Amino acid sequence: MRYPKEWKQLSKSIKEKANWRCQKCGRVCLRPGEKPADNIKPRAYNLQVHHHNMNPADNRVENLICLCSGLCRIHVVETLM
Repeated sequence: MRYPKEWKQLSKSIKEKANWRCQKCGRVCLRPGEKPADNIKPRAYNLQVHHHNMNPADNRVENLICLCSGLCRIHVVETLM
């Protein structure tokens, strides 16, 4: 299964709707072009869009969730598997 051609725009709109916050822990994540403070690990503050059902072809809004790339992404993905 493949992501749609418009995935970049779709995922950005989902992140904007979530106000660039992780929907699990509420952490505010970096927007495109933002730089993290020197004392912050940048990877932990990146926001990613994931599919609840792990099907990249199912891009219904209710199937998509924004998660920080820290422990939230790991915990949710492990739960879904």
